[in-house]
Amino acid sequence: MTGKTAFETRYGFARKDVRLDNWRLRPFSQWSFQNVGELVPSVHVAAAFGGEEQAKPLSALLEEEITLAGGAETVEAFLKRSDADGLAIMKGGKLVGDWAAPHMAFGQRHIIFSISKSVTAILAGILEGEGVFEPEAPVTQYIPEAKGTAYGDACVRNVLDMTVSLDFEEAYLDPESAFARYRRATLWNPGSGSESLSAFLLTLQRLAEPHGQTYRYRSPNSDLLGILLERASGKRISDLLSEKLWLPLGAGSGMSVTVDMEGTARTAGGMSMTPRDLARIGEMMRQGGTANGRRIVPEAWVRDTVASGGSHEAWRRGTMAFLFPEGRYRNKWYQTGMPSGAFCGIGIHGQWIYVNPRNEVVIAKMSSQPEPVDDQLDVEIVAFFEALSGMV
Repeated sequence: MTGKTAFETRYGFARKDVRLDNWRLRPFSQWSFQNVGELVPSVHVAAAFGGEEQAKPLSALLEEEITLAGGAETVEAFLKRSDADGLAIMKGGKLVGDWAAPHMAFGQRHIIFSISKSVTAILAGILEGEGVFEPEAPVTQYIPEAKGTAYGDACVRNVLDMTVSLDFEEAYLDPESAFARYRRATLWNPGSGSESLSAFLLTLQRLAEPHGQTYRYRSPNSDLLGILLERASGKRISDLLSEKLWLPLGAGSGMSVTVDMEGTARTAGGMSMTPRDLARIGEMMRQGGTANGRRIVPEAWVRDTVASGGSHEAWRRGTMAFLFPEGRYRNKWYQTGMPSGAFCGIGIHGQWIYVNPRNEVVIAKMSSQPEPVDDQLDVEIVAFFEALSGMV
């Protein structure tokens, strides 16, 4: 009888069991979310130097009790209950520590799903500061062929703030939906290869409501943003990430982003990075756009993004106001509207970058939650982050 491989012993299944039709499902996601490049074509962005220092355990903090709506439990118990894979915490610009589930090695990259949108928007802020990109310009200034589509009379600001009146639904679990066709165009689902991402985007149509009135979470907007940035700069997203963000940030490890059949980056959800590097991005935003004594993105852009910009009325008319009743959405970052001044980026299946300015704390949490969206758990996670910010 053949014994189990080291892979099977660690994960409980064989590598051959993980396929394009199940990679976002448990238990396979516990491996695939750390190894997306083995399933979907991806482009790599290198760090300036190789590897991180060794892990810094959060042992004492993990044993602390935290009280949420369901009662008291330890920090570690909540991490396990919320299907966390990895965690990195910074305070005052210093690393507090790391935590990883048994199935995630320290320093392993993990897909951040829709936090990719927030990272892409940082590139938009950088190019805006360089005078290369104009957020108030019509989309057709950069993509003339968008005329006659949902984006034909939209401006870049609508794309950045998710206020495009787009006739599209984020139907994650419906295999017959337009969303499934969208995922095929990104090479994320079986049956891919007949339609590129950009071709798909140019088939989308608009609703009757004017642009700018309602926050509508629609991922295609953020893939379009990547194309807008490439058109404005004349550079690929991977090159922009390397030159404008990853090297100046002082990232400790490389990152990657999935691409379609034409090499178009999945800027809405295809980026993978380590928890520490995600925390570094949050810290750069907390510091007003600087890292390592170097300005990366204009301070005014960061302030507008995380504190003052965005329409509360448009947010309130959307479907996520339950999470942040006083919130706003600006440049693909969420303003919570809470007294702590917290802001965040969120990805499906439990990806978070949470910044608490009052406590000078940044928390990066990567997960493999079974459901793409879990509203009740999201409310608990926000409460967990707020409590944790006061404990470190």
